[in-house]
Amino acid sequence: MAVSYNKLWKLLIDKGMKRTELRDAVDMSTNTLAKLGKNDYISLEILDRICTYLKCDIGDVMEFVPPKEQPENPFGKKEGR
Repeated sequence: MAVSYNKLWKLLIDKGMKRTELRDAVDMSTNTLAKLGKNDYISLEILDRICTYLKCDIGDVMEFVPPKEQPENPFGKKEGR
């Protein structure tokens, strides 16, 4: 499964808050903010701080989504071999 933080970005828009304001409010690094922007995994501790600050549940800021389907190799072999 892949992760999506689109719900977080929508929540910030509704609250009139910028990403950098959230970063400063929950004391997260710029690297972690970049990971959020790329829908990469981040620590549960950071998610807890975000939810505590925004007074919401984890399901209000993220969701798991199915990975994108990749076309199957017609020869049954993995690419690059």
